Amino acid sequence: MSSLEILRRVAVVVVLAAVALAGQAQAQESESAPLAAELAELLNASGMDAIAARDTADEDRFVAALAFPGTLLVVSARLEVVLYVEQKIADGQYREAYIDLNAASIPETKVLITDTGADGLFGGDDSADMVDTGSGAARYDGDADADAQYARMLRALIAEAR
Repeated sequence: MSSLEILRRVAVVVVLAAVALAGQAQAQESESAPLAAELAELLNASGMDAIAARDTADEDRFVAALAFPGTLLVVSARLEVVLYVEQKIADGQYREAYIDLNAASIPETKVLITDTGADGLFGGDDSADMVDTGSGAARYDGDADADAQYARMLRALIAEAR
């Protein structure tokens, strides 16, 4: 089974799990909300399902997203060798860059966001949004730092998508 096929199966499982957990998100301010909606709109309008860019946090950190109907999977991580991902981004091979960030990143630097609804992070008991900062995936609990980090990641992706 190829890594792309594995990634697709994992994405389907994540989407199904998120849908199963989905409920009405509690209203709260979210820095990431308008940015997630903008990125989803840009990707939809261009017919793209993936995007990747250099993350503004560190010179060797990159960010990538996969878009599914109603869901954004966004990963950011540092890489030991940036040349390969830089080339993939330059060539528009965004899905491959996403796979690299998920698989070949420096593990303790990886952040994975599952944005159910592609509407930014919203916390609460009914939240299906997930944040994984290396210690395991956990339901988003309203942490402002996680939302600000997600907003930074989205800004980099939006700039690339434009």
